[in-house]
This record gives sequence, C-alpha cells and structure tokens, in this order.
Amino acid sequence: MIVNAVTAVLVIPAFAAMLLAALPGYRLTARINVLATALTLLCALSLFFGRPAAGAYLIVDDLNATFIVLTTFVGFTTSVFSASYIGHELDIGRLTPPFVRFYHAMYQVLMFAMNLALVANNIGLMWVAIEIATLTTVLMVGIYRTHEALEAAWKYFILGSVGIALALFGTILVYMAARPVVGEGLDAMVWSVLVTRAGAFDPALLDLAFIFLLLGYGTKVGLAPLHAWLPDAHAEGPTPISAVLSGLLLNVALYALLRFKMLLAANPGALAPGPLMVSLGLLSLVFAAFMLYRRRDIKRLFAYSSIEHMGIITFAFGMGGPLANFAGLLHMTMHSLTKSAIFFAVGHVAQVKGTQRIADMGGLTETHPLLGWGLILGVVAIAGLPPLGIFMSEFLVVSSTFARAPLLAIVLVLGLLVALGGLFLRLNSIAFGEPRGPAAKAQASYVPMFAHLFLVLIAGIYMPPALVAWFQNVAGLLG
Repeated sequence: MIVNAVTAVLVIPAFAAMLLAALPGYRLTARINVLATALTLLCALSLFFGRPAAGAYLIVDDLNATFIVLTTFVGFTTSVFSASYIGHELDIGRLTPPFVRFYHAMYQVLMFAMNLALVANNIGLMWVAIEIATLTTVLMVGIYRTHEALEAAWKYFILGSVGIALALFGTILVYMAARPVVGEGLDAMVWSVLVTRAGAFDPALLDLAFIFLLLGYGTKVGLAPLHAWLPDAHAEGPTPISAVLSGLLLNVALYALLRFKMLLAANPGALAPGPLMVSLGLLSLVFAAFMLYRRRDIKRLFAYSSIEHMGIITFAFGMGGPLANFAGLLHMTMHSLTKSAIFFAVGHVAQVKGTQRIADMGGLTETHPLLGWGLILGVVAIAGLPPLGIFMSEFLVVSSTFARAPLLAIVLVLGLLVALGGLFLRLNSIAFGEPRGPAAKAQASYVPMFAHLFLVLIAGIYMPPALVAWFQNVAGLLG
C-alpha cells in the first residue's frame, strides 16, 4: 500500500495529463484537473503514516516528505483557483479551447515533474525531472501567444537552459567524485548511497561540483544575479502558473541544492557551502528589496518579492544549524502559502481591472472588498508583520543570525525593512484612494486565497507540537 502511495504521486498526474490532452470541453477538464491534484494530495499525505525503503530510483524521507505534501497541497488549491481564472480567460477570448486543453494537460505534467524531482533517489533522474518542469513552464508562460509572452518564454528557456546545463555539469562532477569510492554504474548516482560514502570522496571535485550546482540550480531558484527570467515569466504567463512558480518550482530547485549541500557536509575536507549560499541569499534579498520601488506591473512586483524571499530562505539554510534550518523550512512553507494566496488575489484583480498596471488600479477595497482586503492581508503577511507566520520565521532567521554574525544581521534587517516599505507603498495605491480603472464583476473563487491566509495566520499564533518536532528533525538532517 505504501509503495502504491509513492507511485501514485507520479502516476496520477501522468495519467491525468494524457487524459486531459485528449478530452475537449473546459468544464470537464477543469474538474478532472482539480480531482487529479486532490487525489495526488491524499496520496502524499499518506506518506506521513508510512513509507517504503529507498530504492535505486525513488526515496521518501523526512526531508522530501515535507516538500511533497507542501507541493501537492498548493498544487491542489491552485487548480481550484485556476478553474475560475482560466474560465474567465476563455470567456473573454484570451485563450481558445485548444489552448485551455493544452494548459490543463501541461499543469499535470508540471505536477508530475515536480513530484518526480522530489522523490528521485538518483541525482541524474532528479536533474531530468527539473528539466521537464522547466520546459513545461516555458510552454505555459508563452500560452497567450502575444509578443511579450513569447519573448518571456524564450528568455526563460535560454536562461533556464544555461542554468540546467551548469547543474548537469555539477551532477557529472559528483558522479566522478563518487566513482573511485562507490564504483561505476548506478550506485554512483544514488543519493542514499552517496550520502553514506561522501566522506571518502575527493573534496576538490565536490567543491567544484557544488559551485556549478549552486549556479545552475540557483538560476532556477531565482537568486540574483541569476534571476532575470523570473519577473518576465511571472508577468506574461497565466497567473496560476505564477502561483506555482513562486510557491513550488523555486522550492524544488532549492531542494535539489540542499541534497548536494548535505553531501558536502558529510565530507570533512570539502568546502563549507554555507558562505556561498549566505552571500547569494543576502544579495538577492537586498537587490530585490530595492527593485520593489521601481515596479509598475503588479505581477512583476510580487515576482521580485519572490526573489527577496528565496534569498531569505537560501540565507537561512546557508547559515545552517538547528535554529536557522528550522527557520528556513518554516519560511519556505509560509512563503509558498502566502505568495500563492497573493497571486490568487492578483489574478482576479487583473481580470476585474482589465490590466496589470498598478497606475490603473485603485480603490480596490471600495469596488471589490473581498479581493481588496484579501490582497491587503496577503501583503501584510508577506511583509513579515505579526501575528502571521512569516513574522515568526523571519524573527527566527534574524535572531539566529544576530547570535552568530551580527554584521550580517544588520544587513538582513535593513533589507527586510526596505522591502516592507516598497510593498506598502504599492499596496496603498492599489487598495485605497479613489477607484481607478474599470470595475468588472469578479468571477472568482475566494476559498483558496483565504484558506492559505488562514493557515498562515494560525501558524503565526500556534504550531502543533508534532509539526514543530517534524521541522526540528528535518533541520537536524540539514546540518
């Protein structure tokens, strides 16, 4: 039964993708899309109650179980949001029925690829899965077939391909480091074998490998200065894909990086990966915080917010130690829930206003109170204000950094404050004041947005002891 549950998180989306590619009709395909993601989530949840032994290709452990459940949950809620969002796009003619069918099929391919990357025990298979996810999202970003959308998809394809090529070279170097110790063949690519033998690997090869892996997978994480594809992809693609990109795919790339970080930590002669991750994370935070002030497109605004928060998460994991790793895991979870909720709101705001330009929005709390206040709550959460969950994770990151590197903590806090100012400056012009722009009736599903925000609020007030213990255990594994 447990083996079936592991297999199901791959088989269900793969089968659903083939089915959705063949079926016409928006309503039917939207419902199948929601049903498939719901079933995948249930199978993922069952992994908390039992799991199989690691095989040559698949593994489920405490680390990836956390990522799998988060991915399938946000994938499910985004599919619910997507049903109303894509229906509106079809009604106004931005998408045609063939493209809607293509969209739903690609959505399930993306879920399959992300799940495969998370459960892969073979580092080569993990690379292939992330490459599939990259190509799938490239196709989805360009689905509107406008000049801007195609340009964004092409830019994403070029930069993503460069990143994934660097990651491939890093993966090959890990194999070369393992081969003299483990032997040629499959075992030299099986992560559960590698991590037990990593102490005997050539540290120079591991060091070089991690630099390529950091640059390669760091491109997919959206870390500055490797981030250039991310704002365009968010701005020009369908908003549900923006939610999946920010809330899930960036996490999957970071997960791959964490796996290799654990290999270096197991080798006493290898380079400490922490300073490199801390540097890129802090650079991403500060850069994105200042860039928030220059955004005129609402989706680009929150794309740079994603770069900022992935920088915070990378910084936390780079600092390492039980408290910083715990804070990184918590922040990753809270960011996924909060940012996807924000994009749910932003997607419907753009539809009712007929634009993504911030200057053409205004008075949202007056014209569309639920959307307006939902967006306000999301921005309050993502800015790290109490009592919401991101406040707690940022507080833990800052406090652990102050205890170990006060100068870095000062830069960290300044970056957070700059980002807070940029977000609220833009929020004020969107949510309050005289209504601007059209005020069409919202054909929106508010349940996913408020469900995410409710979870973030609860996490900021009370976390169940079992969840705290789970995160502490995973934080210990990360070193």
